[in-house]
Amino acid sequence: MSPRPAPAKTARAPQKGQQTKAVIIDAALNLAAQIGLEGLSIGAIAEVTQMSKSGVFAHFGSREELQISVVREYHARFEQEVFYPALDAPRGLPRLRALFANWMKRTSAEIDSGCIYISGAVEFDDRPGPVRDALADSVNTWLAAMYRAVVQAKAEGHLREDADEKQIAFEIHALILALHYEARFLRSPESLARANAGFDNILARSASADAPGVVAEPADRRLKTVR
Repeated sequence: MSPRPAPAKTARAPQKGQQTKAVIIDAALNLAAQIGLEGLSIGAIAEVTQMSKSGVFAHFGSREELQISVVREYHARFEQEVFYPALDAPRGLPRLRALFANWMKRTSAEIDSGCIYISGAVEFDDRPGPVRDALADSVNTWLAAMYRAVVQAKAEGHLREDADEKQIAFEIHALILALHYEARFLRSPESLARANAGFDNILARSASADAPGVVAEPADRRLKTVR
C-alpha cells in the first residue's frame, strides 16, 4: 500500500513560518530606520507586530540575531534598488552614473527615515561583535561594487590613465555622507543639487577627453529641495 500523502497543512507550515518571519523583519527594519538598530528589542517588535514576545523570539532566538537579520534585509533591498538596476547600463561611465543616480534616489527617500548604514556606523563603530561585522561587511560589499565600476570606467578608456580609482570612489562615497548630514541634520535645501554637482565635478576632473556623457545635465535642473 502506498503511504498516505502528508496533510496539506504540514507542507504549508514552513511557508507560513517564513512569511511570519518576513513580516517581523519588515517591521523591525522600519523601526530601526527611525530609532536605530540599538533601539530594537524583542519586546518592541512584539508590540509593533502585535505578537507575543515568545513568538518573536522563536524566529530569532536573540536580539542580536534580530539586528543582524535587519542588516541583511536592508542590504538586500539596497542591492535591488541601487546595484542591480545599474547593471543594465553599459560598462564604464554610463554604469557609474547609473549607480550614483540610483544611490541618490534612495538617499533622497531616506532623508526623513534615515539610513541604517550611517546610523549603524555611529552606534557600532567602537563596538566589536557580530552586528558590527554584518554592518561592515554590507558597507564594504557596496563600496567594492562602486570601486569596481570606477575601475571598469578606466578600463573602458572613459577615465584618464592617471586617474586614481580609489580616490574617485572615496570622494563619491563622501558626497553621500555629506548629503545625509546636510539634508537630514542641517536641512539644507541645496544639498541634493550640490551632491549632484560634486559628482559632475569628480567626473569632469577625471574623465578622458572622449568619455561619453561627461557634460551632464545642469545641476539647477535636478531635484534641489528637501522636504
